[in-house]
Amino acid sequence: MSNGMPFDKSIGLWMSDKKSQKLNWKELIHACNSHGFNLVKLDLERPFEDQGRIDVLLHKLTDIIAAADQGDVKASMNIRRVEQYLSNHPNVTIIDPLDNVRILLNRYCYYTILQDEISFQNQGIFTPAFAEFSTNNIEQNIEIMRNNGVTFPVICKQTIAHGSKSAHEMVLIFNERGLHVCKAPCVVQSFVNHNAVLHKVFVVGNSYHICERPSLKNFYASDDLEPIYYRTGEVCKADSQSTLSILDPHDKAEIKMTLNEDKIRSIIRVLRKKIGLILLGFDVVIDNTTVILPPVRKADSTEKKPARNSAIVF
Repeated sequence: MSNGMPFDKSIGLWMSDKKSQKLNWKELIHACNSHGFNLVKLDLERPFEDQGRIDVLLHKLTDIIAAADQGDVKASMNIRRVEQYLSNHPNVTIIDPLDNVRILLNRYCYYTILQDEISFQNQGIFTPAFAEFSTNNIEQNIEIMRNNGVTFPVICKQTIAHGSKSAHEMVLIFNERGLHVCKAPCVVQSFVNHNAVLHKVFVVGNSYHICERPSLKNFYASDDLEPIYYRTGEVCKADSQSTLSILDPHDKAEIKMTLNEDKIRSIIRVLRKKIGLILLGFDVVIDNTTVILPPVRKADSTEKKPARNSAIVF
């Protein structure tokens, strides 16, 4: 505020140094100030009470929470310090509550939350079939996949989605023989061909922004192919040059698939209700297989129209 008057409110912000380096701090401070907020960059190693007034606690503590839940002593101390501060200062608004954030730490947990959502099914929105492996016994895991409708190829991911570099390491597996690379606990999820286009959706409250990114090319089940290891950051960044994103010649004739933003808004409403987050992000791909929907219920048309399913892939 340029008139030198004190700010009405103060925002305490914490995020990792790596994420901090991606921010334009001058612009962020100016934006906060212009709306009457002072911005305080918090230090987790010090009591928040010593760092000034905090009316809103805005954080990106996901990796710290995950590390704490897995027994990391330093992370546990930091999270306890945050929780104690919030307990002592119940009037502080937190974005987002730690218990709500914890839902996103476990892939199997939040896949399950979304799997049976009726409103998704009615709109052709789905979470690809998935299963959790709690053992490295391949025969048992094959049976688990069959029981859950998971088909090859599959992507194998750690059950814990944050807190370590390995949480972002994936394996694309094409056959039963390849399942030996899965290390429990992990989640396997049917791979959906989507012509190497990923839509990243960033949500702030009821507002959202969509970025189109490169993704994995189309793959099919095969008895001959060996598992492919990759990191999501290497394949799905805006400037990625990964060979895994280059479509094969027979795929290039596919028609362009357009994202339906009505479906995006539906996904956001469900996620806000089921998970209770104000700030969140998710990935959407469009299944490149055309499906036929039931007849359109309009007085002037009973024509069956082709549509494409949107798959939510976190």
